This record gives sequence, structure tokens and C-alpha cells, in this order.
Amino acid sequence: MSWCSWHITLWTSSVLFLLLMGLMGRQRGLNVGLHGVQTVTCSRWGTPSNQGLFQDGDVVIGGLFNLHFQNPLCYFDYCGMVIRCLHRIIQFFDQCLSRGLRLDYAPLQYVYAMVFALEEINLSKSLLPGVKLGYHIFDSCGQPLWAPQAALSLAGGDSTTYQHTVPLIIGGASSVTAEIQSRILGPLSVPLISYLSTCPCLSDKLQYPNFFRTIPSDIYQAQAIAQIAIRFKWTWIGAVVANNNYGYTAIKDSEVCLAFIETVNMENIVSDARRAALTIQASTAKVILVFAWYTDVRELFLQLAKINVTDRQFLASEAWSTSGDLLQDPVTSEVARGVLGVSIKSSTIPGFEHFLRGLNPVDRPSDVFLREFWETDTTHSTNDFASFAATGTLQKTVLSPCSGTESLDGVQNPFTDMSELRVTYNVYLAVYAAAHALHSLLSCPQIDSITQNSSTCSSPAHIKPSELLQHLNNVNFTTPQGEMFYFQGADIPAKYDLVNWQNTPEGTKLVLIGRVDGFDIHLNESAIQWSTGSNQVPTSVCSDSCPPGTRKTNRKGEPVCCFDCIPCAEGEISNKTDSLQCEKCPTEFWSNAEQTACVPRQLDFLSFNETLGITLTTAAVSGVAVTTAVFVVFIYYRQTPMVRANNSELSFLLLVSLKLCFLCSLGFIGRPSVWSCRFQQAAFGISFVLCVSCLKVKTIVVLAAFRSARPGAEALIKWFGPGQQRGSVCLLTCIQVIICATWLTLSPPVPKRDVGFQGSKVTLECAMASVVGFYLVLGYIGLLACTCLLLAFLARKLPDNFNEAKLITFSMLIFCAVWVAFVPAYVSSPGKYTVAVEIFAILASSYGLLLCIFAPKCFIILLRPEKNTKKYLMAR
Repeated sequence: MSWCSWHITLWTSSVLFLLLMGLMGRQRGLNVGLHGVQTVTCSRWGTPSNQGLFQDGDVVIGGLFNLHFQNPLCYFDYCGMVIRCLHRIIQFFDQCLSRGLRLDYAPLQYVYAMVFALEEINLSKSLLPGVKLGYHIFDSCGQPLWAPQAALSLAGGDSTTYQHTVPLIIGGASSVTAEIQSRILGPLSVPLISYLSTCPCLSDKLQYPNFFRTIPSDIYQAQAIAQIAIRFKWTWIGAVVANNNYGYTAIKDSEVCLAFIETVNMENIVSDARRAALTIQASTAKVILVFAWYTDVRELFLQLAKINVTDRQFLASEAWSTSGDLLQDPVTSEVARGVLGVSIKSSTIPGFEHFLRGLNPVDRPSDVFLREFWETDTTHSTNDFASFAATGTLQKTVLSPCSGTESLDGVQNPFTDMSELRVTYNVYLAVYAAAHALHSLLSCPQIDSITQNSSTCSSPAHIKPSELLQHLNNVNFTTPQGEMFYFQGADIPAKYDLVNWQNTPEGTKLVLIGRVDGFDIHLNESAIQWSTGSNQVPTSVCSDSCPPGTRKTNRKGEPVCCFDCIPCAEGEISNKTDSLQCEKCPTEFWSNAEQTACVPRQLDFLSFNETLGITLTTAAVSGVAVTTAVFVVFIYYRQTPMVRANNSELSFLLLVSLKLCFLCSLGFIGRPSVWSCRFQQAAFGISFVLCVSCLKVKTIVVLAAFRSARPGAEALIKWFGPGQQRGSVCLLTCIQVIICATWLTLSPPVPKRDVGFQGSKVTLECAMASVVGFYLVLGYIGLLACTCLLLAFLARKLPDNFNEAKLITFSMLIFCAVWVAFVPAYVSSPGKYTVAVEIFAILASSYGLLLCIFAPKCFIILLRPEKNTKKYLMAR
């Protein structure tokens, strides 16, 4: 049992005793605390014996309604138990019984909605045929502690005029009252159908097994308001709520961020409303949810008007969204323009207005409620309520006699207002739910009339509340308005109206702009008038939405609705607003410039059309041209000593190999294909081996020529004749051919898309399926180059005016330096720049060989012909 429920039980048992004692004292003429009280009555009718409305019948249904204003000097907390004015409680109830408090017209309409429904059912031929329904209706005076006495009086038959017990009570004008009544009636299994109790706690069938209601639980209107906020993208709202379970329901499990939560109490409403108004003024939230009683809301609007806060959009709960007092208040039109609220569903009751307008005390002489309304509304009594508020007593009143011909046709007040039947319709539904449960209970099985055993059917005179309770759980019928009605536990399916306060020249008007049906919201957005006075939806967010291409990141220590927008990283996208994370693009795709979509990566390779490709192509073609020019010069001057002295045959072969080296670099440029990948590496490897082999043989020939000049070394030169030279070059080159052939046969390079290099481009390159073959090709070239460098270094100081060994040494130094630097540059270069590094190494080494070996010779041949003589060359 909860704390609140325990206190309800405790206070009910203790205070009920005080109530009964007070009533007993009044019946015995004690008149506790009253001085000079005179019952207000019309002179044409006698004083009634009690303060109820009665109509006998086969089955009598009880009713409890708050027909009189609550004493403003008495307050209760949420549980309704902590009494702050116990010294007045007996006096208050006695005043209530003597009708010393002002009659409330709206609950009076509820009373006659119950009477109308019962009379309508009695005339029905299909619902409870042959059974007349009666009613016992009492006034609970708006006090949770007064209701148990009235409920027990109904359930126990404790009435002066009637001794019937009622099997069902329609009552519970507040959640507190319903809790108390349900617990009081629970042991008797008497069902209680409430028309105005909305606390979610009452849905608990374990604690309140006899409770039902025809109004949705507050949890549904809280969900509806949350859906409205989400629909209009209000993620940052303020909340002003009553300091009780009603207010806390609105902010429990909220799906939006709350900029602030301010609570208001009836006891301190002025200071609480002032504090809430200042908070609203300081907040950046432009939409304010107010979940409180309309009197609290009036004070809040008053405080907001004082500090000139008029630019907020208010969301209203059903407690004040249709309040006529607020709609007619001039402060409302200034502060609360365009209020959007949830209200109890309204409906029409055909014939009800005609019924109300036709009421007359002449026709209902025993109707004490109608008599009091008649006297109050037609100014035939002048009670001084200000005196009671100040002194706690009522002064004697002077009444003018009633003619008996008065009519309600021209009366306009909440009692006769048929424009919005909300709670009234709930009472109407409660009566029909009770009637259908009774109909189910009293209906006999369709059996043969001859063998019918009447003992198997319940009779109206012996209805057990526990049996009626079981049938009430299974009620399912269609209302006279054509709507399906059934209970889901204690509740009914949630149905609300959505209303909007709109300013007109005649004042603030309530306009229906939608409805809530279960979890579905039907809203006419174009019909809404917002706080700005236009059709533009207000904006209330802590942070603006993150556009596509960014993601949300929460700010540390702030609500989740407050965030920053971080651009997606390269290769990631977000194509939705307010994305929580960015998504990586597939391997073959990359993010566009806006980071909103994945686009196919641009195929990247070293092409002839780009600047780098054009530069390298130009360098290679220039090398081929220069080599060709040198070849032409050597052909033209092939008979000169300079050409003949330097092994003209190997020189021509070297020039051919250099030309091949320059040409093979072009094979690396352009879109890689299966054959280009195989050709470029093989051509590169064979061309350079041919070139280095020629240099090596030339160096060996130089060494052999000088060694053969020594005594006894004539046979050495025989081993390096023209045939041996050609054979050596061919042998050394064939080894490289074998290596390349084996490599390309077993595991050749293949075209491959390289996406390892992050970027919007995918590199198309020749991938080495086996790096062993590539390393063998490079290693063999390196071995020949090192050997050639060593031999040339040894022959660099041989006596000669033109020692070719020196030129070979310089050329091989350049060659080796280029290729040593090539390895780390090749490994570390990304994408197509790997190919560019290899081409550069080929061109650099080829140019080094060409210039170091042939430039000096061409200089002498072309510019110093006097040195191109045998005499000059043999001078030393």
C-alpha cells in the first residue's frame, strides 16, 4: 500500500467519525457553529426533508456530484487528508447541507444529464425492457472527506425517505474523491463509475477493483501533448505544473527536453506564479506547457502580464484549455494568444437541451436542487456570501415570492449551455454503461418458456453488486450517438478534442482544430492561430537541427536536445537531418563535397593528359630524340678514331638499349591493362640489363686491352674479341629474360584498384602479385651495376687521353645513386605517384648514362674535331 493510500484509509476512518457525529448533532438541532442560519427556499414550496434528489425504481442507481463551491478557507494536500482548518469542518458541512454555499451550475447540469439518461433508458424498448431505473443523487459539497459519508449512505440505504441500497454509484468528481470512495466501497464490491477522475493511479485494478471511469487517464493527454510537441519539432519547452500527481504526470517520461520545471501550489499561488513567470521570461524556450488548475493559470497569466511577457506559445491541459473564466479574462487575450490545448471530448446529447429548458419546480416539487437553482438564478434570494467568507456564518436572507410561471427559455448560463458537452457527456456515458451492465445481468438465457426456471435469472430486487461488477467489466455497446464504448480495465480508449484559442473582434474564441483517437492525432494545422497571430509555427529548440552532412554531438552536462553539429569526416556521409552518426561509404565510393551522398570514386592513374604524365612523356621522348641524335652522329662519324677507339659496336648497342630504356618508361603511363602490366616490367628489366651489360663488357674490354700490353698477356685479348663481347652481352641479358619470363608466367603483375590511399579517387595500378619476381629483376640489375662500377673504378687511372673507364665510373655512380634512392621513394609514394617515381628513376638513370658516356664524345666529335685523331688519342 502506498503512503498516500495508507493515509487515505487512516483519515477516512477517523474523520468519517467526526462527520457522522456532526450530522447527528445537526439532526438533533445542535446546529454546531451556526448563528442565525435560515434555509434558503422559495415561499411556494415547503422545506425538504433532506438534501438529495430521489426517484424510486426497480433498480436504483446512486449519484454523487459537487453541487456547491468548496470553502476557500479550507485546503487539502494531494492525498486530501491534511486538513488546515479543522476548527471549521463541522461548521462547513452544516453550512453546505443548509445550502449556505453558492450553487455551481456546471455540476448541476451533470445531475440532470444523469436524470435525462435514466429517463431515456426507461423509455427504451430494447434496453432493460420492463425494468424501471431510479436514482438517488446526493451533493458531496466538493469535499473529499464528505463523499464517503454520502457513498456509505447510498450503499447502506441510510436515507430518511428511501431505504433502498444502490448496486452502483456514479461519482468521483475528482481523483482524490474517487480514491476515497473506491476504497470505502471496495469491501462491499459496489462499482463506482467516475466521470471526472483522471489520475493514472486509478487504473490499478489490484488497488481499485471496483473503479471505472468514462474519462481517459491523464497519462494519455500527456502523451498527446508530447506527440504535438514532436509533430511541430518543439524539442525545448518549459513546464509549469501543479505540485501534485496531476502535474507530475505531464513531465514523467517526457519525450522532449524540458528547459525548466516550475511547480505551483494553491496555498502559495501568488509567489509561485511570480517565480514561474520570471523563469519563463529568462528562458530561451518559446513553448510553455502548463499542467495546472485554471485558477493557478489565471494567476500565472497575471504575473506574466505584469512583466510584459506576451510572446510565448502555451500548451494547455484539459484542466484549463476550455475554461470560460480564462477565455473571458482580458489578461488572457494579452498574454495567452493562440493557446493550443487538449480538452475532454465533447459530444451532443439529442433532446437534452429541450429537457433542461423544460424543467420547472412546479413539475418537480421534491427536486431541491432545481428549487435552489430557480431561486438563485431568478434573483428571488439575496444570500450574503461575503459575510460567510469573513465570519464563517451566514446572515438571514430576504426572499421575494416565486410566481411559478418562470421559464428557462431565455436563461443563458453554464447550466443551460449546450455548446460543449464534455463532462456532461461523460456522465451520460456512465449511466448507459451501468444500464448495459444491468441489462446483461438481468437478461435470461433464451430457453423454452415452459421449462424456464426463474431462479436462474437475477431479479431487479436482488441484484448483487459483485455480480454487477463482473458484467461491468465486459460492457461493450454502441452509444445512441453511434460510437463504440467498452472498458479497458478501468479505463476507456483515449479520445480528446484539440482546441485553439483564437482572438476575434468579439473576444477570445475556442476553436476545435483536431482530435485525438487513441495514439492517433488528427490535426488541421492550417486552422491554427499561433501566439504570433499568424499561421507560422513557432520555433522552440535548444539547438538548431543538424543539416545533412553533419552529425549531432551532445554538449557535456546539458540535456540531449542541446547539441553541436560536427561535419562528417571524409569518406563518411549523413543524408538525414539530425543524424546521430555518419556512415562510411562503401569501398568503391567516396563522399561528395557536401558529405551528403556516396559517389563512385574517380578512377585515378598516371595518364598522358595530366601535367605529370605530360612532363614525364616529354622527358622520355626527349631522351629518345637525344639518343637518336647521338646514334646518328656516331653513324655519321663511325670511321673517326673517337668512335672506333671506343668499341663502336658496343657503343651502338648501348645507344639502342638506352633508347629502349627511354621508350619503356612510356609503358608505365596510361590506363593499366593486363598486357601493359606485364610488358612494362619486362621491358624495363631487360632494357636496363642490356644497357648495363654493354657498359660492363666495355669496361672489361678496356681492362683487357691495357693488360694485354704487358709481356706474356697477348692471349688475354683473344678472350674478349668482338664475338666474345656480343656473346657476353647476350648471355647476361638472357639471364634477365629468363627471370622475367618465369615471373610473368608464375605470378605476373595484374591491374588492381587500390583504395588503401584514402581519398575521393581509387588508383588503378599494376599490383605485384609476387614481389619476389620484382625484387629478383631489380636485384639482378643492381648486381650487374655494382660489378660494372667496381671494374670501372679499377680502370679509372689507366693512361689514356680519353679514358672511357672514367666516364663509365661516373655514369654508374649516378645510376646506383638513383636506384638506391628509388627504393624508399617507391615504397612510400601513394597511388599513381608510385609509378611516377619508377618512371623518374628510369629516366634519371638513362639520362645519366647517356650524358656521362656520350656527351664528352659528341663534344669532341662535333666541337673539337682536331682532337678526333689517332695521334691525339695515342699521344700517351
